[in-house]
Order: sequence, then C-alpha cells, then structure tokens
Amino acid sequence: MQADARDDLRFGFGENWRAFLDHIDAGRIAGAEESLQSLLGRERLDGLRFLDIGSGSGLFSLAARRLGASVHSFDYDPTSVASTATLRERYHPNDAAWTIERGSVLDEAYLDRLGTFDIVYSWGVLHHTGAMHRAIELAASRVKPGGDFAFALYRATRLCWAWKIEKRWYVRASPAVQSAARATYIQLLRLALLSTGRNFSAYVEGYRSNRGMDFQHDLHDWMGGYPYESIRPPEVETLMRALGFERVGSVTRPYAAGFFGSGCDEYRYRRVR
Repeated sequence: MQADARDDLRFGFGENWRAFLDHIDAGRIAGAEESLQSLLGRERLDGLRFLDIGSGSGLFSLAARRLGASVHSFDYDPTSVASTATLRERYHPNDAAWTIERGSVLDEAYLDRLGTFDIVYSWGVLHHTGAMHRAIELAASRVKPGGDFAFALYRATRLCWAWKIEKRWYVRASPAVQSAARATYIQLLRLALLSTGRNFSAYVEGYRSNRGMDFQHDLHDWMGGYPYESIRPPEVETLMRALGFERVGSVTRPYAAGFFGSGCDEYRYRRVR
C-alpha cells in the first residue's frame, strides 16, 4: 500500500477518532447530515454513489448513508477504518450499500479499482498526506463526469510555517506534554475571545453545531495534525480548472495571521470535462 507519509512522523488520527466515537449521538449525526446537505446543495443523496476519502470516525459516511447514498469509505489509518466499521455496525449493521476498506488516496492502483462516483468527499484530509497537490489530483480522478468533488483544505496563513514546526514537535511529545500544550492554547484562546467580548464557555458549547464535531477532539487533531500543508483559494481554483472542474460553491476566509491556527476552507467543484 502506498503510504501517505512516514509513519513515525504521523499524528495518531485514528486514536483520536476512536475516542470520539463515545460522543456520537443523534444530535451529532443530525449536525453531520446538515453539513453535508449544505456543502453539497442537496437534501437527499438517493441513488448516488458517495466516496468518503479519509473517513476518520465514520460520522460523515454515516450521514451520507442516512441521506440515501451508497457509500464507500476508506482511510489510511487502520484505527480509523475500525472506527468507521464500528459506527456502521452500530447504526447500519450488515449494510451491503456501505463498504469500508483501508486504502491510501496516494495509491493510484487502489483508486482505479474503485471506479468513479457521483460525489467524492474529503473533509480536512488531503492536506495531511504529505503530498497534498497529488492527493487532490488523485481524489478528483474518482469523480464521474457531471459529479461533484466536495472537500476542505487548510487555508494558508502567515504563520503556517510556525504551525508546521509545532505539529512536528507535538507528534513526538508525550501525552502529558501534549495535554499541557492544549491547556496553554485554551488559555490563550480564552483571553482572545474575552478581548472581543465573547465567552469561551459559550464558544465551546456552540461548537457541537459545527458539523457535529467536538472541540476537544478537534483541538487535539489541529495541534497534532502532521503532515501539514495549506493552500489559498486562487491556487485551488487554478488546479481544479486544469483538472476539468468548475467551482459550484465555496466557503473561504481572508488570508490572515493565523495566530490560533488555520481552519478549513470548503470547496465544491463539478467535473465538466
């Protein structure tokens, strides 16, 4: 199997998602469904083939299945694969319309065997492969003519270089040191919110509505998410047009300092040739 990056420098994405499984409930599932509906511009996915690249916990594969799509999920991290399988057995046991495998988006032969899909979805994954541009190209190759490629990538900031250093350090740090680093981040964020009249507790409580996700697990993922790359929207546009796609919609933010990280820009492109 084509590796996404040197395993000794990879963050334990799968372990983080396995821990997140205990937090998945009806409210989070509904939030994931609403996120897909908004990003894809569709209320239902009946009759469509949906490819989830980097399925993680499996939450968005589950959301796509509940919206009517037949789903193929894959992830490079074996613990993420197991987490996705656990979620399927919890909510859709013995479902022949939802397949789960271990695979790499950088493994061209594996992708070719999958065929093409109506919707290819990859949220916050391709920038963690160590070869983001190649990963985008290979993921886009799985979209059928007229199909949609929905994805999210870290937006470039002025401090991306510093965050890359932080992430390499965090991956090698002990769990105790990682916990202390997260606590420091939270205190700085608390002060930053306070300076603008916002409340940290309200921010965390409202985080659940953000795609059904969880602040603490997302923070761990952000601080440790290595390999790490980022990109600006004009570069995405140039790349996707060269691949035969036109932009259907996007949610992007301005180029900024990035003191508290990058965050993801969302994109939806349609294959036109």
